[in-house]
Amino acid sequence: MPTISFVKNHAPIEVESGAILMDALRAAGLPVASSCQGDGVCARCRIQILKGSENLSPINSVEQMLRDRLRIEKGIRISCQTQVLGDITVDTSYW
Repeated sequence: MPTISFVKNHAPIEVESGAILMDALRAAGLPVASSCQGDGVCARCRIQILKGSENLSPINSVEQMLRDRLRIEKGIRISCQTQVLGDITVDTSYW
């Protein structure tokens, strides 16, 4: 099972391989910003990937459209569009 680790004061969590990053974080009790509830519209659920970006699903067409439109920098993923396939370390400004 993949592990999501955090920079700040949160214990690592184990998730099922293929879990949607936003859903896994919320299931662990961590807030994830979103006004579209994970429909891939608002892009507020951005999560910084510090380690293990190769252990995430490839960027899909919805995420790519949001990245292009909002000029989202490298190292940031839209969590509602991202599957966790292996160990990662994440951070966000609102934790």
